[in-house]
Amino acid sequence: QVQLVESGGGLVQAGGSLRLSCAASGSIFSINAMAWYRQAPGKQRELVADISSGGRIFYADSVKGRFTISRDNAKDTVYLQMNSLKAEDTAVYYCNADVATPLATTLWFNYWGQGTRVTVSS
Repeated sequence: QVQLVESGGGLVQAGGSLRLSCAASGSIFSINAMAWYRQAPGKQRELVADISSGGRIFYADSVKGRFTISRDNAKDTVYLQMNSLKAEDTAVYYCNADVATPLATTLWFNYWGQGTRVTVSS
């Protein structure tokens, strides 16, 4: 089994910063793409940013220039540095990863974390 555990959420004032972390653990052979999604109340879950194993990065237009995604492959961890936060960034943030296990090294399975809540007060 593979687990993704997020941390770093909380309450912050508009204009502030937060850093989210997501650590993968369990039966891991390798990790391909890692990503952050978010889901605001009453809205669909949306992709915020993702990063490939080789470092290729995508950002949603709404966070470009304010958020930075990074990963530490040695620690199987992905980060999301969020600066200049806005009220509209309020959401539950979910970590997502494509993982291959030792029993099936060429098959990628998609995993989700349990989410961490970010609340930005205006």
